[in-house]
Amino acid sequence: MIKLNAKIREEKGRKTNALKRSGRIPAVVYGHKIKNISLDVDYKEFQKILREAGESSLIELNIEGDKEKRPVLVHDLQKDPVTDKFIHIDFFQISLKEEVQVKVPLVFEGTSLAVKDLGGTLIKNISELEIKALPQNLPHEIKVSIDGLNTFENHILVKDLNLPKDIKVLAKPDEIIVSVAQPAKVEEELAKEIEEKVEDVEKVVKEKKEAEVVEESKEEKAQ
Repeated sequence: MIKLNAKIREEKGRKTNALKRSGRIPAVVYGHKIKNISLDVDYKEFQKILREAGESSLIELNIEGDKEKRPVLVHDLQKDPVTDKFIHIDFFQISLKEEVQVKVPLVFEGTSLAVKDLGGTLIKNISELEIKALPQNLPHEIKVSIDGLNTFENHILVKDLNLPKDIKVLAKPDEIIVSVAQPAKVEEELAKEIEEKVEDVEKVVKEKKEAEVVEESKEEKAQ
């Protein structure tokens, strides 16, 4: 289990700005049958751990002065809308004996001959999968091989994934994860979208003109 060090945080509200400038992130840990604890963690250390664990893998949170080893998940991340830097973290402490429900990102790997040789476009219908498992069995990511997509008729379904038995997938088994669209179909879809947008604009213009005519008629009657 990946470990992350944390300190008890006394600063609240605007006082956390100084904390952020010193290279630390305000955080809080909460969970079933535990009292909320305000913390702060090192920005660079958390950034590194997030790349390794993501938001679906278990992290051992070690709070300074606390002997308890806390298994947590990253429950929520807040970012500054301007700088895109992390400004607050919510950790959720869980029980290793109870299953948790999380969304795990899908990582597509391999080469599709339908894309490479036939000029098709890879269509990813699902980018993450919701699963249920014991915390210690949660994967960081789920790999999806696209090597079998050799024609435009091929597709990969949820039930085609090779997953451990201790993981329950909550999506429908026959839901399509990824497929390849023919070049002509992609162009047709784009043309359809453009046509729909033009029709929307024409409709707005027409309605505006009709409204102007009605308004002019009212003004003439008023005179």
